[in-house]
Amino acid sequence: MTNMKTLTSEVGGMEMFEKIQQHQQVVFCNDPDTGLKAIIAIHNTTLGPALGGCRMQPYHSVDAALYDVLRLSKGMTYKCAAADVDFGGGKAVIIGDPRKDKTPELFRAFGQFVESLNGRFYTGTDMGTSPEDFVHALKETNCIVGVDEVYGGSGDSSVPTAQGVIYGIEATNLTLWGSKHLFGKSYAIQGLGKVGSKVAEQLLHAGADLYVTDINEEAIQQLTQKAKEIGATVKAVSGEEIYSVPADVFVPCALGGILNDHTVEQLKVKAVVGSANNQLLENHHCALLQEKGILYAPDYIVNAGGLIQVADELYEPNKERVLRKTMAIYNTLMDVYKEAEKMTITTVEAANNFCEQRLVDRSRRNSFFTHAKRPKWSVRI
Repeated sequence: MTNMKTLTSEVGGMEMFEKIQQHQQVVFCNDPDTGLKAIIAIHNTTLGPALGGCRMQPYHSVDAALYDVLRLSKGMTYKCAAADVDFGGGKAVIIGDPRKDKTPELFRAFGQFVESLNGRFYTGTDMGTSPEDFVHALKETNCIVGVDEVYGGSGDSSVPTAQGVIYGIEATNLTLWGSKHLFGKSYAIQGLGKVGSKVAEQLLHAGADLYVTDINEEAIQQLTQKAKEIGATVKAVSGEEIYSVPADVFVPCALGGILNDHTVEQLKVKAVVGSANNQLLENHHCALLQEKGILYAPDYIVNAGGLIQVADELYEPNKERVLRKTMAIYNTLMDVYKEAEKMTITTVEAANNFCEQRLVDRSRRNSFFTHAKRPKWSVRI
């Protein structure tokens, strides 16, 4: 059983209940035998069972882990609503160093806690965890998504995520310049990981010019070589320099919180469209972007391709169906842009309003139809 005395004293006793009051359920998971210390947060299940990844980090305190999981799970509610999938928002965090604290037993213990929620929460890989980790959790529960295809999963979700970013850029280009074409424009890409590298390659093949930065020199070299092969232009810059290059669109595909007082001031672009989660340090930074004449594409709309894939997985994996649904990112973003202009509000406010209205509409329908259609959760054995 979880040692609630230790946990509540660290997060401030009764103050903890104030922090979680917007959430439907928060579960502290403690297994001394494996060293598992985790928190599962279920924010909202109006649209369906909660869905969200599980990240593993060496949080300096339980309070820090709680703050992260509450913030991320709420974000998943909006992301699921924007992507129009039959899931609500949830998230899990494991307190530990992913480089040295991982064991098969730890993830099996985590799987047991997930199973104890009786289908209210589905999870998979996130920062600090990998699909291979959840193969162990899969032995304890079917409520796992995003594992390799050989285990009945849908595999690499970076493909639809990257494609969603491209759709987001196209919608943004049309809004700003009257054409959704990618060529003839320059893009500053921050991060060349699984998603960023795929976005970069598509832009290169479309005839765009790129500024790129990444801590992995090999990733930059590989992209530069591909650019030479097709006669395209790539300029590598430092991590800080990426904010001030004279590009048309900034494409953040790495860390969150990178749009803040310091970086917004440096930007020379006309738009921000990327896959990184929680790009705005605070929501008011969207207003700062707007004041500078920079159009911001809400990240949870743009990067929903991976979510669409893992949500679709529970109906049995179908890549063509996923890519077709990912195309809706273009129309959703166009609607957000139009609403923001019409109502004279920021794009974040317009996106949040869109998602909140979808939750209200579903809640009303649920009050009339108590047997709403849901996926067949027992597809895996």
